[in-house]
Amino acid sequence: MIVELVNTGSELMLGRTLNTHQQWICRQLADLGYVVSRQVAIPDTAEAIQQAVREALSRADLVITTGGLGPTSDDLTRDLIAGMLGKKLVEDSAVLARIQQYFTARNRTAPSSTLVQAQVPEGAMVLMNRNGTAPGLAIEVAPNTFRAQGKTSWLVMLPGPPRELRPMLKESVLPLLDRVLAQAEPFVCRTLRATGIGESLLEQAVAPELSECVKAGLELGYCARIGQVDVRLAARGLEADAIVGEAERIVRGRLGAYLYGEGEEEIEETLVRLLSARRETVAVAESCTGGCLAHRITNVPGASHVFLAGLVTYSNKAKQRLLGVKATSLAERGAVSDLVAREMAEGARQKLRATYALSLTGIAGPSGGVPDKPVGTVFIGLAGPFETVVEHYLNPFDRETFKEVCAQQAMEMLRKAIVGRAGAVD
Repeated sequence: MIVELVNTGSELMLGRTLNTHQQWICRQLADLGYVVSRQVAIPDTAEAIQQAVREALSRADLVITTGGLGPTSDDLTRDLIAGMLGKKLVEDSAVLARIQQYFTARNRTAPSSTLVQAQVPEGAMVLMNRNGTAPGLAIEVAPNTFRAQGKTSWLVMLPGPPRELRPMLKESVLPLLDRVLAQAEPFVCRTLRATGIGESLLEQAVAPELSECVKAGLELGYCARIGQVDVRLAARGLEADAIVGEAERIVRGRLGAYLYGEGEEEIEETLVRLLSARRETVAVAESCTGGCLAHRITNVPGASHVFLAGLVTYSNKAKQRLLGVKATSLAERGAVSDLVAREMAEGARQKLRATYALSLTGIAGPSGGVPDKPVGTVFIGLAGPFETVVEHYLNPFDRETFKEVCAQQAMEMLRKAIVGRAGAVD
């Protein structure tokens, strides 16, 4: 099956908006066996849109476009594609009602320009947008005059904003594909997520043991991200489930505690799940990460049940006043030290009465490093119903990456402590 993706938006070509659609949509489709063979990004011009869609329809069984469905003058996709396919635009009463309801719920009057979004190509399937006003559209192009022998293609048009596109793809498009473009053979895909180990070491640990699975048809892939590595296991055919199951057993056996989750689960989601199951709580005291750790944890639904507070104690005075860090510790060892990290974690746990408390103090750079504490140095403390632990890492990255990596390392410390305590109890 040939799948192509067309991302429209002049903002993409000007570098003012990051094209996250390419990565996210390709991942969602690939995990179900629909591998994108070609993707392009084009500006919001009539010539570019018509040419890109016409070329894609000449090759592909499935074409997905993103953007250009809104109410402004540069939203051209819907009108241009309708004209290209020879379809009239007709008003959809359900979409019109949805637009009016959207604004009424916000105590606003719908601007007249937004009503154009209720115009849909005749015969198109409407994909309702529960997070915005522009509906998605799906059209069976049959016969497809742009393709040899008029072979049928499906054309799916999605709105540009990620918060609208992503739920629509998962809730409407993927079920549609299962009905109209079902896989010719069984396809199984699982992703295991690891942290605390590099991509090369991970591959060395699992690849030799997976050689027989690969010979049997396993598709094996690795993807390194900030602070973690994904292992993708996939196979096609009647034996796909057995092959992937055996590969998963091997990977879990080889990586053990390095694995924290599967699928799209982030480590902060794992933490909230583990803490919730045990009815335990956590607090954080951050300096060099500036609230990054608290931000990531509180992004998870249900975090309010386990996350008590986050203190960003950037200055030494704040460390002393809010966490009880000793002046002598700061004077003798410095703010970036194992001792201060220990006192930060213990102070946060005591003052907030949390089961666990994490602390981070370090040098994000690009300046501020010294020979014995270079840029990238961080001390992470973990206080809990056990002796306080402090880990020392060197993360010589840019400031943003430094914060993300440090937060990842802190959450991994806590995850291992929780799992270790549970194992000891069990």
